[in-house]
Amino acid sequence: MASKYDLIVVGSGPGGYVAAIRASQLGMKVGVVEKAELGGICLNWGCIPTKALLKSAQVFEYIQHAKDYGINVADASADFGAVVARSRGVAQGMSKGIQFLFRKNKIDHIAGYGKLKGQGQLEVTSADGKAEIYEAAHIILATGARSRELPNLPIDGKKIIGYRQAMVLEQQPKRMVVVGSGAIGIEFAYFYNAMGTEVTVVEYLPNIVPVEDEEVSKTLEKSFKKAGVNIMTNSEVLSVDTSGEGCVVKIKTAKGEETIEADIVLSAVGIQTNLENLGLEELGVAVERGRVVTDDFYRTNVPGVYAIGDIVKGPALAHVASAEGIICVEAITGHNPEPLDYKNIPGCTYCIPEIASVGYTEKECRELGREIKVGKFPFSASGKASASGAKDGFVKVIFDAKYGEFLGAHMIGAGVTDMIAEIVVARKLETTGHEIIKSVHPHPTMSEAVMEAAAAAYGEVIHL
Repeated sequence: MASKYDLIVVGSGPGGYVAAIRASQLGMKVGVVEKAELGGICLNWGCIPTKALLKSAQVFEYIQHAKDYGINVADASADFGAVVARSRGVAQGMSKGIQFLFRKNKIDHIAGYGKLKGQGQLEVTSADGKAEIYEAAHIILATGARSRELPNLPIDGKKIIGYRQAMVLEQQPKRMVVVGSGAIGIEFAYFYNAMGTEVTVVEYLPNIVPVEDEEVSKTLEKSFKKAGVNIMTNSEVLSVDTSGEGCVVKIKTAKGEETIEADIVLSAVGIQTNLENLGLEELGVAVERGRVVTDDFYRTNVPGVYAIGDIVKGPALAHVASAEGIICVEAITGHNPEPLDYKNIPGCTYCIPEIASVGYTEKECRELGREIKVGKFPFSASGKASASGAKDGFVKVIFDAKYGEFLGAHMIGAGVTDMIAEIVVARKLETTGHEIIKSVHPHPTMSEAVMEAAAAAYGEVIHL
C-alpha cells in the first residue's frame, strides 16, 4: 500500500525545504524526496560553502594588508587544503541543521529520486534501485539546476571544471581561466586571485557582471585589474586543448585570436534546469524554454502539481526559491498570499568589493522613458569606510522625478549585501526619496551612504 501525504516536495534546496517547513506549520503531513544531501545545492555546493571560501580569502587579504592598520604580521601563508576543509565543514553543519528542522517539524525525508507517475502519485527510486510509490494531494517540484555546459567547453571535472569541482580542488592552481563573469564566475575569480592564483576572466559581453548597473561593472573591473585579475570582455573561448599537462585556451577577442595557458578552466556560463526524468512529458506538465510553466502561485497546468525555484521563470536565486515555496504552500492552504514582485528581488555578488542591487538600472529607466533623479554617494566620502580602510565603491539610488517612487538602487563596496535589504523594504512600503532623506541613519556607518545618495538625488547632500 502506498504511503500517503498531504504534500510531497521533490528536492530539499532552499525552495523545497522552506516549502516543506511552512506546509508543516500549516498542518500538512509532509514528505521531502532528496537523492543527495539535505539543503540542496545552496547549502552543500553553492551559497554557503562559497561564502566560507570567500571569507578565508578576505581574512588572508586582511593579513597581507595588516601593516595598513598598524599591525605587523610575519610569514603569513595560506593552507589551501585547510581552507577547502573549513568550507566543507560549514556546509556539513548547515545540512545537519536542515535534518534538525525536519525532525522538529515532523517532516519525512524520503531518500531517492522522484518521478511523477500519475495523478497524485510519485515514484521514488532509492540508491539500491528499489522503487516505491507515494501518494499526495499536492506535489511540489523543486529540483533546481546544475552548471550549463557549452559544446566547445565540455566539463571533464579535472581540467575543465564547474563550480562544484572549483570548491574542492585538491591543489591550488597556479593559473586559472574563468569563463563567464556572472556572480559564480566573479566570486571564484576573486577567491582564487586573493589566494594567489593567476586569474583571467573571459566575458562574451562588453561588461563583467553584465546584469548590473554599468557604473558598478566598471568599478568592479577597475578593482579586479588593480588586484591583478586579467579581464577580457567582448571575448569568446573558441576551444580548450587539454591533451597536454595543462590547458591551452584559444580566445576570440575584438583584436583577433589569443592563446592563454592555464592549469584549470572554470566554466561559469550559467545554469541548466534539472527537468530530466521527472515524468513531466508523461503527465503532460507544460514546459517552455527549459522552465516549467506556472501561474502566480506556482500551479502547473496539471492539478495537484506545482513547481518552484530554478525550474520556473524568474531569477535563479535561493531567496527567490524560498519566497516562492512559501507563497505556493500558503496558496494551497487557502491563506491568499500576494504574488511575488519579481522587480523587487535583491541580487548580491559576494566578491570584494561586494555588489548588491534591486529594481531598475539607470539605463533601464531611460530606455523606458522615465524622468528620473539619480543620486550617488561614494564610500570615499564615508567616515566609516575611511576608518575601515574600505573606501572603494558607492551607492547609487534612482527615483521617479515626478512622484518620488524608489525605482532602484545599485551598490558596490564593503558590506553592501547586507545594506540592500533597507532598499527592498523601502520599495515594498512604497517609500519616497524624501522619506529616505528624513529617516535618520546612524553615524558612523556604511548605511549612511543610502541617505546621502538619496539626498544627492535632490540636491541636499551634506558630505559631498
